[in-house]
Amino acid sequence: MINITLPDGSIRAIEKNSTPLDLAKSISEGLARNTISATINGKQVEVTTPITEDATVQLFTWNDDLGKKAFWHSSAHLLAQAILAYFPDAKLTIGPAIEQGFYYDVDFGDHAFSEKDFEKIEKKMLENAKKNSTFNLYSVSKEEALKEYADNPFKTELIENLNDGEITFCKHDDFTDLCRGGHIPSTGIVKAVKILNAAGAYWRGDEKKPQLTRVYGISFPKQKELTDYLEKLEEAKRRDHRKLGKEMGIFAFSEKVGAGLPLWLPKGAALRKKLENFLSIAQKKAGYEFVMTPHIGNIDLYKTSGHYQKYGADSFQPILTPHAGEEYLLKPMNCPHHCEIYKVGQWSYRDLPKRLAEFGTVYRYEQSGELHGLTRVRCFTQDDAHIFCTPDQLLYEFENVIDLVMYVFGNLGFHDFVAQVSLRDPDNREKYIGSDENWEKAEKAIITAATNKKLNTVVEYGEAAFYGPKLDFMVKDALGRQWQLGTIQVDYNLPERFDLSYIGSDNEKHRPIMIHRAPFGSMERFIAILLENTAGEFPLWLAPEQFIILPISEKFVDYAKKIRQLLEIHDISGVIDDRNEKTGKKIRDAEVNKYPFMLIVGEKEAADGLVSVRKRGEGDLGAMSVEGFIQKFKDEAELPISFGE
Repeated sequence: MINITLPDGSIRAIEKNSTPLDLAKSISEGLARNTISATINGKQVEVTTPITEDATVQLFTWNDDLGKKAFWHSSAHLLAQAILAYFPDAKLTIGPAIEQGFYYDVDFGDHAFSEKDFEKIEKKMLENAKKNSTFNLYSVSKEEALKEYADNPFKTELIENLNDGEITFCKHDDFTDLCRGGHIPSTGIVKAVKILNAAGAYWRGDEKKPQLTRVYGISFPKQKELTDYLEKLEEAKRRDHRKLGKEMGIFAFSEKVGAGLPLWLPKGAALRKKLENFLSIAQKKAGYEFVMTPHIGNIDLYKTSGHYQKYGADSFQPILTPHAGEEYLLKPMNCPHHCEIYKVGQWSYRDLPKRLAEFGTVYRYEQSGELHGLTRVRCFTQDDAHIFCTPDQLLYEFENVIDLVMYVFGNLGFHDFVAQVSLRDPDNREKYIGSDENWEKAEKAIITAATNKKLNTVVEYGEAAFYGPKLDFMVKDALGRQWQLGTIQVDYNLPERFDLSYIGSDNEKHRPIMIHRAPFGSMERFIAILLENTAGEFPLWLAPEQFIILPISEKFVDYAKKIRQLLEIHDISGVIDDRNEKTGKKIRDAEVNKYPFMLIVGEKEAADGLVSVRKRGEGDLGAMSVEGFIQKFKDEAELPISFGE
């Protein structure tokens, strides 16, 4: 007998060489019917994998993330099998599960794969799934693997980087693929599939390597779940920030300016300014001082910080021709600059903490295929701040930053999120700088602060910054996808690299601790997710234009101008639609642009000093005086409460 430790800490004795499925049956028949994947000592395996010694085992159903991962990875095998049925000369590469579904990268050679192929691929996948074939994982030698894929340079490249004993194939039905494992018991569990998209993708994400076709799909154990997902997908398309941003005149892109470099239109600039003011007021109350730094920096600055050595090949490219021995880079982050600002002064423990804040624009090179609206750009503005504090102040300051993030999220409607504790990869310490002692202290501070604030947390190893662990706030969008917005990081290392110090109560020099934090994360990504979260219907206080006046003819434009002046005196911002269009069209256009209020004026309104009011989501509210509308606006504005209240 061997002992199995379950997630709740209980121990169950089973026969040696029993499988996770046997374990599930020993617990309950219902659990066994629903178990589709498992981990043994943290490694995801098939439920038919023998357990040969004492181990920690976790069982997964479709409702678990790792259950979905196995389901979707197995579905990628079905996709590849179906593709080869119609495109037998296609060369397969990799087919992983992703957050929502799966994809397979394929070299179709001279054949063009397009949307017209989707339906027949879906039908073939379901036809093969109904055979209820089991997934069988088995080891092969490197020599055998290379022989099997002699005509596939992509699989050959993968195999060349593996050693004997590390190579496994997975077979179901008549299809075999190079694979590391983690499959569902059989294909029959897959009841509904949908091919979602086909797009170009470079082999291994390298623009210098061949371009492949990435076929995206998703699958479910029930047709109803696919139907529900497709309805959510349509809702997500309706809320897509790229669509809304264009319709509402928030931002644009220009090929002449460059890919991934957003242009903020007047309404977008007004929205950004309101967000900046909202956070600036809270930061001022929390004791932050505002600084400004250049958009470029000498290459030595980023060598001192260690960023250049870690990311130089990908993100750091010289932007000025070296002159007189100098070389400058576009600023990819603000923290090294803030370290230099700290060094300008001489500080004692009585002066700390120093909280330096900046809406700093930074530049990072993203491959063109990875650019996506405002969520992945090459130029973005961080609501950045760096707190320099003593060890005794660390926990208090970190918890205060959590309060600030919660203040931002609460006022802007972000309630569906988890706080991800991002730690070092325990198996690859070379990726990080600094001593184990400092890393352990930093990680402990983050975990303690998150616990004290009762945050819903998950731990992810390998997601830390190279200089320190992080608390990342992962927000879900309309489709359930996760995006990182706010982040807080503890850093013992940059203060050492920049030789930062303060005079302690013992009159000796000491090293401050540095907290990096950005409640928004970046203005670009934050606004993108805010657009999708609200469907463009911003809170009244945040709307870049809070009203639009619609004169029914040009005779009433002057009256409209008088109304706008009165409203602007009361800090209510808006515009006049004086186009020579019918009122019905003006109303429809205003609805597309998500104006909170429409004020329609004609002969009767001008004669009686009134406005006819339409409210977004409610329709016609009737005529009222301008003073009455101003009071109604103020009653409904729901300005954010002050930070700390």
